Amino acid sequence: MPEAGWLRRLAWGLERKRHRLWAVLAVLAAVAIAVGSLTPGDEMPSRLPWDKLNHFVGYAGLAGLAGLSGLPLGRTFIVVTLYGICIEFLQVPVPGRSGGDWADILANSLGAAAAVLTLAGARRFLLRP
Repeated sequence: MPEAGWLRRLAWGLERKRHRLWAVLAVLAAVAIAVGSLTPGDEMPSRLPWDKLNHFVGYAGLAGLAGLSGLPLGRTFIVVTLYGICIEFLQVPVPGRSGGDWADILANSLGAAAAVLTLAGARRFLLRP
């Protein structure tokens, strides 16, 4: 069946392109988090929703995008959590920002864990026989 081989190659190529798209979106999300996190405090909007929720949602989104890019989920959690820790400590010298906040690191890690667990559950549910 030559058509089946052609369709399989096409599907594989589309899947690779989709993984690249998710990877590009993950990098853009990481850049957006870095820019938002390293902006001096007096340049930030004065009214933002609850800080810990921002951390949770931002890092859940980053981990979700990284997981969809094809990065193994365990590695996704580790990379995103370490990224969050690095960003927190890079904030220390930024004027008007309190870097190194362990509650922020916890919120980042919980967001990453929630995304990874959601993806793992979705994969298990969708890929079961």
